[in-house]
Amino acid sequence: MSLDSQLFKELPHVEGELNYLTPTAEKPVNYTYEPPLGIPQRSGKYEVHTLPIYNARTISQDVSLDQQGFALAEHHSTVEDFYDQDEVRRVYYPEAEQLLKDLTGAQRVIVFDHNLRNAERAKQGEQGIKTPVRGVHNDFTAKSGYSRARAVLETLGTEDSDELLQHRFSVVNLWRAIAGPVQESPLAVCDAQSIAPTDLVATDLVYRDRVGETYAVTYNPKHRWFYFPQMQRNEALLIKCFDSAQEGLARFAAHTAFDDPTSQPDAPPRESIELRTLVFYAA
Repeated sequence: MSLDSQLFKELPHVEGELNYLTPTAEKPVNYTYEPPLGIPQRSGKYEVHTLPIYNARTISQDVSLDQQGFALAEHHSTVEDFYDQDEVRRVYYPEAEQLLKDLTGAQRVIVFDHNLRNAERAKQGEQGIKTPVRGVHNDFTAKSGYSRARAVLETLGTEDSDELLQHRFSVVNLWRAIAGPVQESPLAVCDAQSIAPTDLVATDLVYRDRVGETYAVTYNPKHRWFYFPQMQRNEALLIKCFDSAQEGLARFAAHTAFDDPTSQPDAPPRESIELRTLVFYAA
């Protein structure tokens, strides 16, 4: 179901500055590490557009992972310390897999990695901690959704990987605050139905040992942006980053951190975790 334009335009909103890729003929490249001397960390030019970002809390029952590409769920985690990598893998991964099975009806879910974000800790050089991403993007492309899924299954030694990839599957991010309500750098998500295929620009993501591919996004005035203000530790935001189904369902829900103009200047830095998951549906 599409969101009625009058319905969401009556929602409270803030004006947010979002960083979009300027259209380019060359394929952009982003490095996940300090690149060789003379090579920029990120190629391509970005431009700021100020757009309404609607408060989706009152319509959370009207949006879904398969229609708009995102959804909000209540979920209590028993993890005590999300900065403890071992506890996250041992406790949170199985919790998340079960949550996604329950919410999507999937027959199998595999969490394959995660990112922790805290700008203050990242600036101090703490290992494994990143800053919020402030460019409109989607984590996987029509190509890399398949290649990453195959690589994950091969690493796990999954015997039925070929069979799994012949049926519908998706890549879903599970995002949550890990300390207090989010007051600074909240996450905005774009209704997948408002994104045109031509808005998505394949971008090389260069790691030390491999090259992945993500989508940067060019500006389109039809984009509809939403966020859930003051997200709490017991809430989880699901974001569809890829779907093998090419018709009728949301495939790519672009997202980005942004500066909420209603945040206090001394608001504590956002602390969050996102899991990347493979969601396999029944044949």
